Amino acid sequence: MAWNFDDNRPIYSQLVEILETKIVSGEYQPGAKLPSVRELAITAAVNPNTMQRAFSELEREGLVNTNRTSGRTVTEDPNMLRQVRSQLARGHVDYFFKKMKELGYTNQEITSLANEAASKEDNQ
Repeated sequence: MAWNFDDNRPIYSQLVEILETKIVSGEYQPGAKLPSVRELAITAAVNPNTMQRAFSELEREGLVNTNRTSGRTVTEDPNMLRQVRSQLARGHVDYFFKKMKELGYTNQEITSLANEAASKEDNQ
């Protein structure tokens, strides 16, 4: 899988977001062992130090735990997982509204378009 990065933002912060998404979406299950820094750095085509920095941030947030003998694992705290998932969703919604307002849409028009898109998605 190719990891795409935005040149206007630090790579490590984008790695944090990608890994958070993989965790809250269930790709990396609660309590599951994560791939090594080196392995993920190769997959993402980034410097291992950059991946280590992203992992350090995830540990600081409490989303990832480091065990000296068994590597890193995903937190099993359901509240933490819900909180991070909600934060990520809120960021996407805020960004969407910002961009739609730049196009001149009102909140009501944006909501209408979003409901229309959701209905289409439900019918597929």
